[in-house]
Amino acid sequence: MSTEFAGLKAVVTGAGSGIGLATAKMLAAGGAHVYGLDIAEGGLAGTAEWLSCDVGDDASVAAAFSKISALDIVINGAAISAVGNVEANTSDEWARVMNINVTGIARVCRHALPLLRKSKSPSITNVCSVAATAGIPKRALYSATKGAVLSLTMAMANDYVAEGIRVNCVNPGTADTPWVQRLLAQAADPAAEKKALEARQPMGRLVSADEVARALCFLASPLQGAITATSLEVDGGMQGLRIPK
Repeated sequence: MSTEFAGLKAVVTGAGSGIGLATAKMLAAGGAHVYGLDIAEGGLAGTAEWLSCDVGDDASVAAAFSKISALDIVINGAAISAVGNVEANTSDEWARVMNINVTGIARVCRHALPLLRKSKSPSITNVCSVAATAGIPKRALYSATKGAVLSLTMAMANDYVAEGIRVNCVNPGTADTPWVQRLLAQAADPAAEKKALEARQPMGRLVSADEVARALCFLASPLQGAITATSLEVDGGMQGLRIPK
């Protein structure tokens, strides 16, 4: 078993399920002490120290970080979805999704950075999306937030490179997570909708949470000290390939 994270402390937001939970488990298996920040504990028992946290709320983030005294790794995974074209979502929905998906990262990082500056292997890795770089149907609001996450990642990488703090992101395709399963359940024909999601990725299947988690852990690893300002696609070829039909 790898021990590349031995002795390190990591924060994973959105850690209760899906990609966040898979990432927390991998970091813990590699020797890290993991703080799982999420509204609910979910599947974290026995894997991470759960800290109740709503990244959309300043006081909640501050309260969670008041319980953390040392930190080396931050994985920003907390996010919510939004479905529809630009006409479909209200201004209140835009404010809510942007607040969690984008400003939530800023909140977490503001509290994390003073601790990361004391680390010998500091890194921040954000969960972005292929929706940041490819036009996805009926995902206008969600895509806008992930485009902001990609830009924020690059800006932060520039701001903190002189301090030795690495900032990267992973751009997953559609992943087989509880979040996606809930979206499918709302469809008129869930089986048909799942086939459509699989078909739009050149590999013909959904990405697994573990595949995304492995990419996040790779970028966060102290063994990758030369990697910063990088976005890593884990999308079944969706961004880079155009398959003839």
